[in-house]
Amino acid sequence: MRLDRFLSNLKYGTRKEIQVAIRKSKVKVDGTIINDTSFKIEPNTSSVEFDGESVYYNDNILLMLNKPAGYLSTREKGSTMTVYDLIGEPFSRFDLNIAGRLDKDTEGLLLLTNNGALLHSIISPNKKVYKKYYVKVDIPFDYKKLEQTIEIKDGRDNLYIPMNPIIELISDNEFYLSIHEGKYHQVKRMVSYFGSTVEYLKRVSVGNIVLDESLNKGKYKIIDKYDI
Repeated sequence: MRLDRFLSNLKYGTRKEIQVAIRKSKVKVDGTIINDTSFKIEPNTSSVEFDGESVYYNDNILLMLNKPAGYLSTREKGSTMTVYDLIGEPFSRFDLNIAGRLDKDTEGLLLLTNNGALLHSIISPNKKVYKKYYVKVDIPFDYKKLEQTIEIKDGRDNLYIPMNPIIELISDNEFYLSIHEGKYHQVKRMVSYFGSTVEYLKRVSVGNIVLDESLNKGKYKIIDKYDI
């Protein structure tokens, strides 16, 4: 990859700004100053410095974020904060995609990655990766009702029949619900179908990846070893 493209992809400046910086001897590759803007590097093995700062690169990032309520799972900027506002250097320089969004008021495990194949393996319904939620409802709830065949709206006003979930009872109004789909407000819609309201919702795992409960809300960490 061209050096100027590599640095502009990581948001160190526009392509033109990077080229100016290279000509001004502000970039090193493997300890050597480079003035050639078309210089080629190997992103995974080359050691790059920009203006005295070591450049971090990883083409297989997987972040675990403990999402707090009040943040949108979107890149779109608006009056409401998004989960991307919680991500700092060096990961904020990467184009991270959300592997399974969470509603604004839903908390818990959110995965972000720049690996397209990994993203697909998590969110594709065909992969049947279960997402497990802690659910608290407003009144005592017969959780076995959720094992019935029901029809809910999928977020686009189309009727949808959810696959049978896995349910683990905690108390009269608390349970774990595992589903491998990810329709809009699916858990809330499944519960409201039977006249109850979800008071609190938290995702605790995605496949074999379990939320690290020692991770404070709004904090994140990189996962180096994982098996979805």
